[in-house]
This record gives sequence, C-alpha cells and structure tokens, in this order.
Amino acid sequence: LVLSTMGGYKENSLVGTAPDASYYLFITENDASENPVEESYWVEAAEQADAYGVDIITTSLGYFGFDNANYSHTYSDMNGTTNFITKGAEIAFSKGILVLASAGNEGNEVENHVGSPGDGVSVLTIGSVNSVKVKAPSSSIGPSFDNRIKPDVMAQGVAAVVSSTSGTIGTANGTSFSCPIMAGMVACLWQAFPSKTNQEIRQMIVESADRYTTPDNNYGYGIPNFGSTLS
Repeated sequence: LVLSTMGGYKENSLVGTAPDASYYLFITENDASENPVEESYWVEAAEQADAYGVDIITTSLGYFGFDNANYSHTYSDMNGTTNFITKGAEIAFSKGILVLASAGNEGNEVENHVGSPGDGVSVLTIGSVNSVKVKAPSSSIGPSFDNRIKPDVMAQGVAAVVSSTSGTIGTANGTSFSCPIMAGMVACLWQAFPSKTNQEIRQMIVESADRYTTPDNNYGYGIPNFGSTLS
C-alpha cells in the first residue's frame, strides 16, 4: 500500500507521486511484536541503502512504546539525539540522504507526540491532513521534547488512494501514507534540482509550506507548494 502511493500507476485510478523512480524495499519491522531491536534493523537497512546509493529514505513506522515497558521511550527521549534509530537517521542525513518519517497516528492518545525517528533534527517528519487541508485528529503532534517544530510538514493521509497487492484501488488512512506521498514529491523536486544538497531540498520544501511563517504543533510548517519552488 505504501509503495503504491509513490510507484503505483493505473490510468484514471491511481498515479503515484514518483511512478518512474527506482525503489529498494527493506523489511525492518516485526508486526508480531514491538521490540527495540527493530530500531537496529532500521539502522542496518539505512546503512545498506547508503551502500546502494539511495537518495531518499521514507519510513512508515515510528517507535515510542515497546512490549516490555522497561524498554519504552518517554517523551523526554524525543529530543533528536537520544534514540538509536534517530541517531541512525541523522547519520544517514549526514551522508547526503534525505530521510522522511511518518509523524505517527497517536494524536488521540494520552501520549500524542511524534515518535522516533520523526524527532530527528534533520528528519522531514510528515503529518496527515484530509483533502480539504484539515489535520487528521489521529496525526501525532509536536513539539519535540527540546521544543522544535514537529511535524515538519503535512500531506494527505486521510482517504489516500492506494493499491492493494492484488491491484485493487482503494483508500487508506494514516501518516504511513502521507509520508510516502511526500517522499515521491521530494524525489520529483530533487530531479528538477539535481545539484541541490539534501539540506537545500529539505529547506526548499519547508519554506514553500503554507504555514512557514506561523508554524504550530499540529501542522508544523503546513502543506508544501511544490509548484512554487519551481518558479
């Protein structure tokens, strides 16, 4: 479903945001449980992605609580420097990779803040809005514990158009879809400005967003306008 938001193409039904891009898929998540080792798997995948020459990593997962509560993160850990996966994401960014992460879908929970690696300073963290630009109540909020704006920007994650593995076109909800939708747009933007660094591309996206001058803890800097970056 995530891949289809970027790479999918079915005429008059689904056009992904980067259907002609090349993709590597890495499995780092164990759906049956939630354990800290999964952060290590993610970092290992990021290292392999770097070795393959990947330009953009998009991550539809985040870590906060674990099955064993003794290992769970706390809000104070969401400072961009503490959690292992976030450290890995920052290293990936230092190697020239632009890292995107889902904000999370805990907006209605008691602990409603963005998890890791979305707390990373350099990570472009994506929240969810609907088709009329209203934040999804479930989309996790900021700020990071050290009071930085998070999420960074927003994309549609309510009734996002996706394809199932059988090719059936439908819709799905969550920041797991707003994030890759944004990642495909980032790929297209970077293709238009191939000489730009990941930091420059990230800044262009943030500065084009509709709340750039008045960011908040729900929408971050808002919804980017990719057309304006080309003018």
